Amino acid sequence: MVREHGPVQIVTVSKDDHSFSLDTDALEQVLLAPELREKHVVVLSVAGAFRKGKSFILDFMLRYMYRKSKEDWLGSEDEPLTGFSWRGGAPSPRPRASSCGARSSWWRRTTALRWQSPYRSITCLRTSREDDLQQLQLFTEYGRLAMDEIFLKPFQSLMFLIRDWSFPYEYTYGFKGGSEFLDKRLQVKEAQHEELQTVREHIYSCFTSISCFLLPHPGLKVATSPAFDGQLKDVAAEFKKELRNLIPTLLEPDSLAEKEINGNKVTCRGLVEYFKAYIKIYQGEDLPHPKSMLEATAEANNLAAVAAAKDQYYRNMEKTCGGDLPYVSPDSLEEKQDFFFGESLHLFISTKKMGGQDYCNRYQTQLEEELAEMWKSFIKHNESKNIFSAFRTPAVLFVLVCFMYVLSGVLLFIGLATVSTACDIVLLLAMIAMLTWAFIRYSGKYRGLGTAIDQAAGVVLEQATVVLNKSRGVPAAQRKKSS
Repeated sequence: MVREHGPVQIVTVSKDDHSFSLDTDALEQVLLAPELREKHVVVLSVAGAFRKGKSFILDFMLRYMYRKSKEDWLGSEDEPLTGFSWRGGAPSPRPRASSCGARSSWWRRTTALRWQSPYRSITCLRTSREDDLQQLQLFTEYGRLAMDEIFLKPFQSLMFLIRDWSFPYEYTYGFKGGSEFLDKRLQVKEAQHEELQTVREHIYSCFTSISCFLLPHPGLKVATSPAFDGQLKDVAAEFKKELRNLIPTLLEPDSLAEKEINGNKVTCRGLVEYFKAYIKIYQGEDLPHPKSMLEATAEANNLAAVAAAKDQYYRNMEKTCGGDLPYVSPDSLEEKQDFFFGESLHLFISTKKMGGQDYCNRYQTQLEEELAEMWKSFIKHNESKNIFSAFRTPAVLFVLVCFMYVLSGVLLFIGLATVSTACDIVLLLAMIAMLTWAFIRYSGKYRGLGTAIDQAAGVVLEQATVVLNKSRGVPAAQRKKSS
Protein backbone atom coordinates (compact mmCIF):
# COMPACT_ATOMS: atom_id res chain seq x y z
CA MET A 1 0.00 0.00 0.00
CA VAL A 2 1.15 3.54 -0.69
CA ARG A 3 0.49 5.00 2.77
CA GLU A 4 2.84 4.34 5.66
CA HIS A 5 1.78 1.94 8.39
CA GLY A 6 -0.15 3.63 11.16
CA PRO A 7 -3.64 4.44 12.46
CA VAL A 8 -6.20 5.54 9.87
CA GLN A 9 -9.24 7.54 10.96
CA ILE A 10 -12.26 6.47 8.95
CA VAL A 11 -15.14 7.95 11.00
CA THR A 12 -15.43 11.53 12.24
CA VAL A 13 -18.01 12.93 14.65
CA SER A 14 -19.63 16.33 14.29
CA LYS A 15 -19.83 17.96 17.73
CA ASP A 16 -22.59 20.30 16.57
CA ASP A 17 -25.27 17.85 15.45
CA HIS A 18 -23.82 14.56 16.79
CA SER A 19 -23.63 13.07 13.30
CA PHE A 20 -21.09 10.63 11.90
CA SER A 21 -19.36 10.85 8.53
CA LEU A 22 -17.41 8.05 6.86
CA ASP A 23 -14.16 8.68 5.01
CA THR A 24 -14.86 6.12 2.29
CA ASP A 25 -11.61 6.78 0.42
CA ALA A 26 -9.48 6.11 3.52
CA LEU A 27 -11.48 2.97 4.32
CA GLU A 28 -11.21 1.57 0.79
CA GLN A 29 -7.53 2.40 0.51
CA VAL A 30 -6.92 0.02 3.40
CA LEU A 31 -9.55 -2.71 2.98
CA LEU A 32 -9.72 -2.87 -0.83
CA ALA A 33 -5.99 -3.15 -1.40
CA PRO A 34 -5.53 -6.05 -3.91
CA GLU A 35 -3.54 -8.14 -1.42
CA LEU A 36 -6.19 -7.76 1.30
CA ARG A 37 -9.67 -7.47 -0.22
CA GLU A 38 -10.44 -11.20 -0.27
CA LYS A 39 -8.92 -12.01 3.13
CA HIS A 40 -11.14 -12.72 6.13
CA VAL A 41 -11.05 -9.96 8.69
CA VAL A 42 -10.80 -9.81 12.48
CA VAL A 43 -12.35 -6.71 14.05
CA LEU A 44 -11.06 -5.84 17.50
CA SER A 45 -12.51 -2.74 19.15
CA VAL A 46 -11.82 -0.95 22.41
CA ALA A 47 -14.80 1.04 23.68
CA GLY A 48 -15.31 3.11 26.79
CA ALA A 49 -15.67 6.56 28.27
CA PHE A 50 -13.69 9.61 27.14
CA ARG A 51 -10.11 9.92 28.46
CA LYS A 52 -10.05 6.49 30.09
CA GLY A 53 -6.98 4.93 28.44
CA LYS A 54 -8.40 3.34 25.26
CA SER A 55 -5.67 4.69 22.95
CA PHE A 56 -3.05 3.86 25.59
CA ILE A 57 -4.07 0.18 25.42
CA LEU A 58 -4.38 0.21 21.62
CA ASP A 59 -0.82 1.49 21.27
CA PHE A 60 0.46 -1.47 23.27
CA MET A 61 -1.52 -3.73 20.92
CA LEU A 62 0.18 -2.10 17.93
CA ARG A 63 3.59 -2.52 19.56
CA TYR A 64 2.92 -6.23 20.10
CA MET A 65 1.81 -6.78 16.49
CA TYR A 66 4.96 -5.10 15.18
CA ARG A 67 7.30 -6.95 17.55
CA LYS A 68 5.64 -10.23 18.49
CA SER A 69 8.60 -12.16 17.07
CA LYS A 70 10.93 -10.49 19.59
CA GLU A 71 11.64 -11.95 23.01
CA ASP A 72 10.32 -8.89 24.85
CA TRP A 73 7.85 -7.06 22.64
CA LEU A 74 7.35 -4.25 25.19
CA GLY A 75 10.74 -2.85 24.22
CA SER A 76 13.22 -0.68 26.10
CA GLU A 77 12.39 1.32 29.21
CA ASP A 78 13.05 4.73 27.62
CA GLU A 79 11.14 4.24 24.34
CA PRO A 80 8.08 6.52 23.86
CA LEU A 81 4.73 4.95 23.03
CA THR A 82 3.53 5.76 19.50
CA GLY A 83 0.54 4.99 17.32
CA PHE A 84 -2.86 6.36 18.27
CA SER A 85 -2.71 9.90 19.62
CA TRP A 86 -3.46 10.21 23.32
CA ARG A 87 -2.74 12.41 26.33
CA GLY A 88 -3.27 12.17 30.04
CA GLY A 89 -4.92 14.57 32.42
CA ALA A 90 -8.45 15.70 33.09
CA PRO A 91 -10.83 16.67 30.27
CA SER A 92 -10.66 20.32 29.26
CA PRO A 93 -13.46 22.46 30.80
CA ARG A 94 -16.16 23.58 28.37
CA PRO A 95 -18.39 26.66 28.61
CA ARG A 96 -21.66 24.77 28.52
CA ALA A 97 -24.19 23.55 31.04
CA SER A 98 -23.13 20.43 32.91
CA SER A 99 -26.29 18.60 31.84
CA CYS A 100 -25.45 19.21 28.15
CA GLY A 101 -21.89 18.05 28.71
CA ALA A 102 -23.09 14.92 30.48
CA ARG A 103 -25.55 14.17 27.69
CA SER A 104 -22.86 14.69 25.03
CA SER A 105 -20.48 12.34 26.84
CA TRP A 106 -23.25 9.75 27.31
CA TRP A 107 -24.28 10.06 23.63
CA ARG A 108 -20.75 9.55 22.36
CA ARG A 109 -20.08 6.59 24.64
CA THR A 110 -23.42 4.93 23.94
CA THR A 111 -23.23 5.52 20.19
CA ALA A 112 -19.67 4.23 20.08
CA LEU A 113 -20.84 0.98 21.65
CA ARG A 114 -23.71 0.69 19.19
CA TRP A 115 -21.65 1.76 16.21
CA GLN A 116 -19.04 -0.92 16.84
CA SER A 117 -21.29 -3.73 18.00
CA PRO A 118 -22.64 -5.23 14.77
CA TYR A 119 -19.35 -5.85 12.97
CA ARG A 120 -16.73 -6.44 15.65
CA SER A 121 -15.53 -9.94 16.44
CA ILE A 122 -13.65 -9.08 19.66
CA THR A 123 -14.78 -6.24 21.92
CA CYS A 124 -12.78 -4.83 24.84
CA LEU A 125 -15.12 -2.70 26.92
CA ARG A 126 -12.97 -0.41 29.07
CA THR A 127 -15.28 0.00 32.03
CA SER A 128 -15.57 0.31 35.76
CA ARG A 129 -19.10 1.64 36.15
CA GLU A 130 -22.58 0.17 36.28
CA ASP A 131 -23.92 2.60 33.67
CA ASP A 132 -21.39 1.30 31.13
CA LEU A 133 -22.93 -2.12 31.69
CA GLN A 134 -26.43 -0.68 31.24
CA GLN A 135 -25.46 0.88 27.92
CA LEU A 136 -24.88 -2.62 26.56
CA GLN A 137 -28.63 -3.08 26.75
CA LEU A 138 -29.07 -0.66 23.87
CA PHE A 139 -27.45 -3.03 21.39
CA THR A 140 -28.37 -6.31 23.05
CA GLU A 141 -31.88 -5.34 22.00
CA TYR A 142 -30.54 -5.44 18.46
CA GLY A 143 -29.06 -8.83 19.26
CA ARG A 144 -32.45 -10.21 20.31
CA LEU A 145 -34.01 -9.08 17.03
CA ALA A 146 -31.11 -10.56 15.06
CA MET A 147 -31.49 -13.93 16.79
CA ASP A 148 -35.13 -14.05 15.72
CA GLU A 149 -33.89 -13.62 12.15
CA ILE A 150 -30.79 -15.84 11.99
CA PHE A 151 -31.14 -18.17 15.03
CA LEU A 152 -27.48 -17.57 15.94
CA LYS A 153 -25.79 -15.46 18.58
CA PRO A 154 -25.15 -12.19 16.73
CA PHE A 155 -21.98 -11.17 18.59
CA GLN A 156 -18.78 -13.07 19.15
CA SER A 157 -16.41 -12.13 22.01
CA LEU A 158 -16.88 -9.52 24.72
CA MET A 159 -14.16 -8.70 27.24
CA PHE A 160 -14.68 -6.36 30.16
CA LEU A 161 -11.31 -4.66 30.65
CA ILE A 162 -11.25 -3.07 34.10
CA ARG A 163 -8.23 -0.85 34.63
CA ASP A 164 -7.10 0.72 37.92
CA TRP A 165 -8.35 -2.31 39.85
CA SER A 166 -7.62 -1.54 43.49
CA PHE A 167 -8.72 -4.72 45.24
CA PRO A 168 -6.35 -7.55 44.21
CA TYR A 169 -6.80 -9.05 47.67
CA GLU A 170 -10.47 -9.75 46.73
CA TYR A 171 -10.01 -10.64 43.06
CA THR A 172 -6.51 -11.11 41.65
CA TYR A 173 -5.31 -9.28 38.54
CA GLY A 174 -5.76 -10.93 35.16
CA PHE A 175 -8.32 -13.29 33.67
CA LYS A 176 -8.74 -15.55 36.71
CA GLY A 177 -9.73 -12.78 39.08
CA GLY A 178 -11.67 -11.09 36.31
CA SER A 179 -13.73 -14.21 35.70
CA GLU A 180 -14.61 -14.51 39.37
CA PHE A 181 -15.46 -10.81 39.57
CA LEU A 182 -17.60 -10.95 36.41
CA ASP A 183 -19.55 -13.97 37.61
CA LYS A 184 -20.50 -12.02 40.69
CA ARG A 185 -21.32 -8.79 38.84
CA LEU A 186 -23.47 -10.52 36.21
CA GLN A 187 -25.53 -12.52 38.67
CA VAL A 188 -29.25 -11.90 38.31
CA LYS A 189 -30.80 -11.14 41.70
CA GLU A 190 -34.37 -10.46 42.72
CA ALA A 191 -33.38 -7.26 44.51
CA GLN A 192 -32.04 -5.74 41.27
CA HIS A 193 -34.04 -3.34 39.16
CA GLU A 194 -35.78 -5.09 36.25
CA GLU A 195 -33.61 -3.18 33.73
CA LEU A 196 -30.41 -4.42 35.39
CA GLN A 197 -31.69 -7.99 35.36
CA THR A 198 -32.59 -7.75 31.67
CA VAL A 199 -29.22 -6.47 30.53
CA ARG A 200 -27.41 -9.29 32.34
CA GLU A 201 -29.63 -11.92 30.72
CA HIS A 202 -29.25 -10.36 27.27
CA ILE A 203 -25.44 -10.19 27.49
CA TYR A 204 -25.18 -13.94 27.98
CA SER A 205 -27.68 -14.68 25.22
CA CYS A 206 -26.08 -12.38 22.61
CA PHE A 207 -22.34 -13.12 22.94
CA THR A 208 -20.56 -16.35 22.09
CA SER A 209 -17.94 -15.79 24.78
CA ILE A 210 -17.60 -13.32 27.67
CA SER A 211 -14.50 -12.67 29.75
CA CYS A 212 -13.04 -10.08 32.10
CA PHE A 213 -9.49 -8.87 32.77
CA LEU A 214 -8.49 -6.87 35.84
CA LEU A 215 -5.63 -4.41 35.26
CA PRO A 216 -3.82 -2.52 38.02
CA HIS A 217 -3.25 1.21 38.01
CA PRO A 218 -0.45 2.14 35.52
CA GLY A 219 1.27 4.42 38.04
CA LEU A 220 1.01 7.96 39.35
CA LYS A 221 3.31 9.45 36.71
CA VAL A 222 1.09 8.07 33.95
CA ALA A 223 -1.98 9.61 35.54
CA THR A 224 -0.57 12.93 36.77
CA SER A 225 2.37 14.00 34.61
CA PRO A 226 1.49 16.14 31.54
CA ALA A 227 4.93 15.29 30.10
CA PHE A 228 4.38 11.51 30.14
CA ASP A 229 4.97 10.11 26.64
CA GLY A 230 4.59 6.38 27.27
CA GLN A 231 8.11 5.45 28.38
CA LEU A 232 8.00 2.12 30.20
CA LYS A 233 10.25 3.37 33.00
CA ASP A 234 7.32 5.55 34.13
CA VAL A 235 4.80 2.68 34.06
CA ALA A 236 4.19 0.59 37.19
CA ALA A 237 5.87 -2.83 37.17
CA GLU A 238 2.61 -4.64 38.00
CA PHE A 239 0.87 -2.97 35.07
CA LYS A 240 3.61 -4.06 32.64
CA LYS A 241 3.47 -7.60 34.03
CA GLU A 242 -0.27 -7.84 33.38
CA LEU A 243 0.10 -6.30 29.92
CA ARG A 244 2.45 -9.16 29.02
CA ASN A 245 -0.42 -11.54 29.82
CA LEU A 246 -3.29 -9.54 28.33
CA ILE A 247 -2.03 -8.40 24.92
CA PRO A 248 -0.64 -11.72 23.61
CA THR A 249 -3.78 -13.52 24.77
CA LEU A 250 -5.88 -11.12 22.72
CA LEU A 251 -3.73 -11.05 19.59
CA GLU A 252 -2.16 -14.49 19.24
CA PRO A 253 -3.37 -16.02 15.93
CA ASP A 254 -5.01 -18.94 17.72
CA SER A 255 -7.00 -16.50 19.86
CA LEU A 256 -8.27 -14.32 17.04
CA ALA A 257 -11.80 -14.92 15.80
CA GLU A 258 -12.56 -14.11 12.18
CA LYS A 259 -15.60 -11.88 11.98
CA GLU A 260 -18.83 -13.69 11.14
CA ILE A 261 -22.26 -12.30 10.35
CA ASN A 262 -25.17 -14.67 9.88
CA GLY A 263 -22.70 -17.57 9.88
CA ASN A 264 -20.67 -16.10 6.98
CA LYS A 265 -17.05 -15.05 7.44
CA VAL A 266 -16.60 -11.40 6.51
CA THR A 267 -13.88 -10.35 4.07
CA CYS A 268 -12.20 -6.95 3.95
CA ARG A 269 -14.30 -6.17 0.88
CA GLY A 270 -17.48 -7.17 2.67
CA LEU A 271 -16.61 -5.05 5.71
CA VAL A 272 -16.64 -1.96 3.50
CA GLU A 273 -20.31 -2.64 2.68
CA TYR A 274 -21.17 -2.96 6.38
CA PHE A 275 -19.53 0.36 7.19
CA LYS A 276 -21.43 2.09 4.38
CA ALA A 277 -24.74 0.65 5.50
CA TYR A 278 -24.35 1.49 9.20
CA ILE A 279 -23.16 5.04 8.67
CA LYS A 280 -26.54 5.93 7.17
CA ILE A 281 -28.44 5.26 10.38
CA TYR A 282 -26.04 7.04 12.76
CA GLN A 283 -27.00 10.57 11.83
CA GLY A 284 -28.47 13.25 14.05
CA GLU A 285 -28.92 13.37 17.79
CA ASP A 286 -31.35 10.46 18.14
CA LEU A 287 -29.91 7.00 18.59
CA PRO A 288 -31.12 4.53 15.94
CA HIS A 289 -33.72 1.96 16.88
CA PRO A 290 -32.48 -1.65 17.07
CA LYS A 291 -34.82 -2.51 14.20
CA SER A 292 -33.11 0.03 11.92
CA MET A 293 -29.77 -1.53 12.84
CA LEU A 294 -31.12 -4.94 11.87
CA GLU A 295 -32.33 -3.54 8.54
CA ALA A 296 -28.92 -1.99 7.92
CA THR A 297 -27.28 -5.34 8.67
CA ALA A 298 -29.59 -7.10 6.21
CA GLU A 299 -28.80 -4.51 3.55
CA ALA A 300 -25.06 -4.78 4.09
CA ASN A 301 -25.30 -8.56 4.25
CA ASN A 302 -26.95 -8.69 0.81
CA LEU A 303 -24.64 -6.06 -0.68
CA ALA A 304 -21.62 -8.01 0.53
CA ALA A 305 -23.00 -11.13 -1.20
CA VAL A 306 -23.52 -9.11 -4.39
CA ALA A 307 -19.96 -7.77 -4.22
CA ALA A 308 -18.53 -11.28 -3.69
CA ALA A 309 -20.46 -12.66 -6.67
CA LYS A 310 -19.38 -9.75 -8.88
CA ASP A 311 -15.75 -10.18 -7.85
CA GLN A 312 -15.85 -13.89 -8.72
CA TYR A 313 -17.40 -13.17 -12.13
CA TYR A 314 -14.85 -10.43 -12.83
CA ARG A 315 -11.87 -12.60 -11.89
CA ASN A 316 -13.06 -15.49 -14.06
CA MET A 317 -13.72 -13.26 -17.06
CA GLU A 318 -10.37 -11.51 -16.63
CA LYS A 319 -8.64 -14.90 -16.78
CA THR A 320 -10.54 -15.67 -19.98
CA CYS A 321 -10.35 -12.48 -22.05
CA GLY A 322 -8.98 -9.68 -19.88
CA GLY A 323 -5.81 -7.63 -20.10
CA ASP A 324 -3.41 -8.66 -22.86
CA LEU A 325 -4.90 -12.12 -23.39
CA PRO A 326 -5.52 -12.99 -27.03
CA TYR A 327 -8.85 -12.52 -28.81
CA VAL A 328 -11.52 -15.15 -28.02
CA SER A 329 -14.11 -16.16 -30.58
CA PRO A 330 -17.58 -14.78 -29.74
CA ASP A 331 -19.20 -18.23 -29.51
CA SER A 332 -16.54 -19.55 -27.13
CA LEU A 333 -16.61 -16.39 -25.02
CA GLU A 334 -20.40 -16.45 -24.70
CA GLU A 335 -20.32 -20.11 -23.64
CA LYS A 336 -17.78 -19.37 -20.90
CA GLN A 337 -19.68 -16.26 -19.83
CA ASP A 338 -22.87 -18.26 -19.37
CA PHE A 339 -21.00 -20.67 -17.11
CA PHE A 340 -19.35 -17.91 -15.04
CA PHE A 341 -22.66 -16.04 -14.79
CA GLY A 342 -24.33 -19.17 -13.40
CA GLU A 343 -21.47 -19.73 -10.95
CA SER A 344 -21.70 -16.18 -9.61
CA LEU A 345 -25.46 -16.39 -9.30
CA HIS A 346 -25.11 -19.67 -7.42
CA LEU A 347 -22.58 -18.06 -5.04
CA PHE A 348 -25.06 -15.27 -4.23
CA ILE A 349 -28.01 -17.64 -3.76
CA SER A 350 -26.04 -20.09 -1.59
CA THR A 351 -24.70 -17.34 0.71
CA LYS A 352 -26.74 -17.07 3.89
CA LYS A 353 -28.47 -13.71 3.92
CA MET A 354 -30.87 -11.75 6.09
CA GLY A 355 -34.14 -10.02 5.24
CA GLY A 356 -36.26 -12.82 3.79
CA GLN A 357 -36.60 -14.15 0.25
CA ASP A 358 -38.46 -11.18 -1.25
CA TYR A 359 -35.87 -8.80 0.16
CA CYS A 360 -32.97 -10.89 -1.19
CA ASN A 361 -34.62 -11.18 -4.62
CA ARG A 362 -34.20 -7.42 -5.08
CA TYR A 363 -30.46 -7.76 -4.66
CA GLN A 364 -30.36 -10.79 -6.95
CA THR A 365 -31.99 -8.66 -9.66
CA GLN A 366 -29.42 -5.94 -8.99
CA LEU A 367 -26.63 -8.51 -9.33
CA GLU A 368 -27.96 -9.82 -12.64
CA GLU A 369 -28.17 -6.29 -14.04
CA GLU A 370 -24.63 -5.43 -12.94
CA LEU A 371 -23.24 -8.68 -14.37
CA ALA A 372 -24.97 -7.88 -17.68
CA GLU A 373 -23.23 -4.49 -17.76
CA MET A 374 -19.89 -6.13 -17.01
CA TRP A 375 -20.53 -8.64 -19.82
CA LYS A 376 -21.03 -5.77 -22.30
CA SER A 377 -17.70 -4.27 -21.22
CA PHE A 378 -15.90 -7.58 -21.69
CA ILE A 379 -17.45 -7.97 -25.18
CA LYS A 380 -16.11 -4.56 -26.18
CA HIS A 381 -12.71 -5.30 -24.69
CA ASN A 382 -12.51 -8.63 -26.50
CA GLU A 383 -13.59 -7.10 -29.82
CA SER A 384 -10.92 -4.41 -29.50
CA LYS A 385 -8.32 -7.20 -29.71
CA ASN A 386 -9.78 -8.58 -32.96
CA ILE A 387 -7.34 -7.47 -35.68
CA PHE A 388 -9.97 -7.83 -38.41
CA SER A 389 -12.45 -5.86 -36.35
CA ALA A 390 -9.96 -3.01 -36.01
CA PHE A 391 -9.48 -2.87 -39.79
CA ARG A 392 -12.96 -4.01 -40.78
CA THR A 393 -14.04 -0.72 -42.31
CA PRO A 394 -11.00 -0.16 -44.61
CA ALA A 395 -11.06 -3.87 -45.55
CA VAL A 396 -14.74 -3.71 -46.53
CA LEU A 397 -14.23 -0.47 -48.46
CA PHE A 398 -11.16 -1.84 -50.23
CA VAL A 399 -12.99 -5.02 -51.27
CA LEU A 400 -15.92 -2.86 -52.43
CA VAL A 401 -13.57 -0.70 -54.55
CA CYS A 402 -11.99 -3.79 -56.16
CA PHE A 403 -15.39 -5.40 -56.75
CA MET A 404 -16.86 -2.28 -58.34
CA TYR A 405 -13.79 -1.81 -60.53
CA VAL A 406 -14.06 -5.37 -61.91
CA LEU A 407 -17.86 -5.15 -62.23
CA SER A 408 -17.62 -1.81 -64.06
CA GLY A 409 -15.19 -3.27 -66.60
CA VAL A 410 -17.35 -6.33 -67.21
CA LEU A 411 -20.50 -4.24 -67.66
CA LEU A 412 -18.73 -1.86 -70.06
CA PHE A 413 -17.45 -4.83 -72.05
CA ILE A 414 -20.95 -6.27 -72.56
CA GLY A 415 -22.35 -2.87 -73.55
CA LEU A 416 -24.09 -1.76 -70.30
CA ALA A 417 -22.32 1.61 -70.17
CA THR A 418 -24.95 3.32 -67.98
CA VAL A 419 -24.80 0.67 -65.27
CA SER A 420 -21.00 0.67 -65.56
CA THR A 421 -20.99 4.42 -64.87
CA ALA A 422 -23.12 3.85 -61.76
CA CYS A 423 -20.55 1.31 -60.56
CA ASP A 424 -17.80 3.88 -61.14
CA ILE A 425 -19.67 6.38 -58.98
CA VAL A 426 -20.01 3.83 -56.15
CA LEU A 427 -16.30 3.02 -56.55
CA LEU A 428 -15.42 6.73 -56.27
CA LEU A 429 -17.61 7.15 -53.17
CA ALA A 430 -15.99 4.09 -51.57
CA MET A 431 -12.51 5.50 -52.21
CA ILE A 432 -13.51 8.88 -50.74
CA ALA A 433 -14.99 7.12 -47.69
CA MET A 434 -11.80 5.08 -47.23
CA LEU A 435 -9.57 8.18 -47.41
CA THR A 436 -11.91 10.09 -45.07
CA TRP A 437 -11.90 7.21 -42.56
CA ALA A 438 -8.07 7.12 -42.61
CA PHE A 439 -7.93 10.91 -41.99
CA ILE A 440 -10.41 10.68 -39.09
CA ARG A 441 -8.43 7.87 -37.46
CA TYR A 442 -5.19 9.80 -37.86
CA SER A 443 -6.45 13.23 -36.73
CA GLY A 444 -9.13 12.25 -34.23
CA LYS A 445 -11.52 14.83 -35.71
CA TYR A 446 -15.07 14.36 -37.04
CA ARG A 447 -15.58 11.20 -35.01
CA GLY A 448 -19.32 11.28 -35.68
CA LEU A 449 -18.66 10.96 -39.40
CA GLY A 450 -16.19 8.17 -38.73
CA THR A 451 -18.86 6.28 -36.74
CA ALA A 452 -21.29 6.66 -39.64
CA ILE A 453 -18.71 5.21 -42.08
CA ASP A 454 -18.09 2.28 -39.70
CA GLN A 455 -21.83 1.59 -39.47
CA ALA A 456 -22.25 1.75 -43.25
CA ALA A 457 -19.34 -0.67 -43.73
CA GLY A 458 -20.95 -2.98 -41.17
CA VAL A 459 -24.25 -2.96 -43.10
CA VAL A 460 -22.42 -3.76 -46.35
CA LEU A 461 -20.55 -6.63 -44.68
CA GLU A 462 -23.75 -7.99 -43.10
CA GLN A 463 -25.65 -7.93 -46.40
CA ALA A 464 -22.75 -9.53 -48.26
CA THR A 465 -22.60 -12.28 -45.63
CA VAL A 466 -26.35 -12.92 -46.01
CA VAL A 467 -26.03 -13.18 -49.80
CA LEU A 468 -23.06 -15.56 -49.54
CA ASN A 469 -24.85 -17.74 -46.99
CA LYS A 470 -27.93 -17.93 -49.22
CA SER A 471 -25.82 -18.92 -52.20
CA ARG A 472 -24.29 -21.74 -50.15
CA GLY A 473 -27.66 -22.85 -48.77
CA VAL A 474 -26.86 -22.12 -45.09
CA PRO A 475 -29.96 -22.53 -42.82
CA ALA A 476 -31.63 -19.33 -41.61
CA ALA A 477 -30.93 -20.03 -37.91
CA GLN A 478 -27.24 -20.48 -38.58
CA ARG A 479 -27.19 -17.35 -40.78
CA LYS A 480 -28.66 -15.36 -37.89
CA LYS A 481 -26.10 -16.68 -35.43
CA SER A 482 -23.17 -16.00 -37.77
CA SER A 483 -24.35 -12.46 -38.37
